[in-house]
Amino acid sequence: MKPIRLMSGFFTVGIWTLISRVMGFARDILIAGYLGTGVAAQAFIIAFSLPNLFRRFFAEGAFNMAFVPMFSKKLEGGEDARAFAQDAFVAMTLILSVFTVVGIIFMPWLVTAMASGFREDARFDLAVEYGRIAFPYIMFISLTALLSGVLNATGRFVAAAAAPVILNVVFIIAMLVTALLGRDMSDSLGMGIDRALGLQIGDSLALAVPLGGILQMGIVWWAASRAGFTMTLRMPRWTPELKKLAIIAAPAALAGGVVQINLLVGRQVASFFDGAVAWLSYADRLYQLPLGVVGIAIGVVLLPDLSRRLRAGDAAGGRDAFNRAAELSLALTVPAAVALLVIPVPLTSVLFQRGAFTPEDTMATALAVAVYGLGLPAFVLQKSLQPLFFAREDTRRPFIYALVAMVLNLVIALGLAPYVGFIAAALGTTAVGWIMVAQLWIGSRSMGAAATWDDRFRARIWRIVLASVGMGVVLFGAAVVLGPFLATEGLRYLALAVLIAIGIVSYFGIGQMIGAFRLQDFRRALRR
Repeated sequence: MKPIRLMSGFFTVGIWTLISRVMGFARDILIAGYLGTGVAAQAFIIAFSLPNLFRRFFAEGAFNMAFVPMFSKKLEGGEDARAFAQDAFVAMTLILSVFTVVGIIFMPWLVTAMASGFREDARFDLAVEYGRIAFPYIMFISLTALLSGVLNATGRFVAAAAAPVILNVVFIIAMLVTALLGRDMSDSLGMGIDRALGLQIGDSLALAVPLGGILQMGIVWWAASRAGFTMTLRMPRWTPELKKLAIIAAPAALAGGVVQINLLVGRQVASFFDGAVAWLSYADRLYQLPLGVVGIAIGVVLLPDLSRRLRAGDAAGGRDAFNRAAELSLALTVPAAVALLVIPVPLTSVLFQRGAFTPEDTMATALAVAVYGLGLPAFVLQKSLQPLFFAREDTRRPFIYALVAMVLNLVIALGLAPYVGFIAAALGTTAVGWIMVAQLWIGSRSMGAAATWDDRFRARIWRIVLASVGMGVVLFGAAVVLGPFLATEGLRYLALAVLIAIGIVSYFGIGQMIGAFRLQDFRRALRR
């Protein structure tokens, strides 16, 4: 059986996720420039959020958190893992086919559940239209998640990690082609070139969603076939393994998707403030960059590795994997969180402020970026702590923790909205992120030494925080000096690149000096 190289896999997933996030930035920069925070932008954001919400609940959340440990243990034990994966593939195809049809029919109710504030204006009908076009994406991307789980459990990470890049490429091509061809016909629509072109681009984005899903699924299906796991369609059958999978997946639906539930509450609150849905979405893109590169990579690689170590009885190896994953993730995300707190305005203005995206949009989005930055380490720690439970097929306790977090998020977001406006949504998400970490950490105490911090982690974590604070001071001073260049068209991209480079160099320099890490640790990790 091909072993999982933990750190090599982490960096593989992280690098491809970084490429995907950069392409996502390019996508959002174009959306911000063409659509700003107008009707088409807000309608598309909600429409695209719907299949993504259910995907993260049922595919990447519930299903994968239940499927990957079971599949990994069958691989490690030499059982018929392929037959199990095939049965799961067929069952998921059947369930998702029905669910897609139901979702398209009840789209007005789904949009209302996501953004009831839209019902009073033109955003609602457009969101329903876009939602019906985009919703079949859930079938293709959920099957992609299953096939990705198969690949990840066998130590093959490249295809699954690279697949998300395709969707962003499809989005970018769709917008550029529409912008190139659409202006000639915009005058005939009688609503002004910019508004008509915005609606055309919105239509193209909606159509690009299912197309991108089909291409993503094709890539990982091909990779899984090459690995000896060719999935085909046939008559479904209900097996004891699928029954067990369903029992484990039911509570994991909430436990694995708590962040998505909190984002849903946030969007519901934001929908009552014009432009806020877009502000939170663009801010989400910024903090999701380090979260995706580090947090998702840790979760993807750590879960199958812990599952297989548990089956093999390797408690010491499991503890080391957990500690190194948490240490590396915090070493990369704590400084990112500090940067989001210190320079949110330069980041937002340089990346998004152009065309229909105004200075007022920049300030609102930057505020949300800073609030999300406070919660970034918590979001990443969850990705390290949750596999401790899921690898043991324990979804009941994370389910209870998620319920507590969801209720508290609802109380915070709705309670603060009348006083602080749309930012209450971001405050709620950040607060419950830390609450969720506290619950997971306390709950993991019953797992013994396998879930404890080792001496190396305890010695380095406070140094990581100190190096990040030092970087923040340097970054703030550099932002003041580079301020005029950050506001100058044509120079602001270079100025932002210089600013980010100063932050990276200062962090690694301070960190090396005070022993937060050694650069050879990263080189050694690449070989593991």
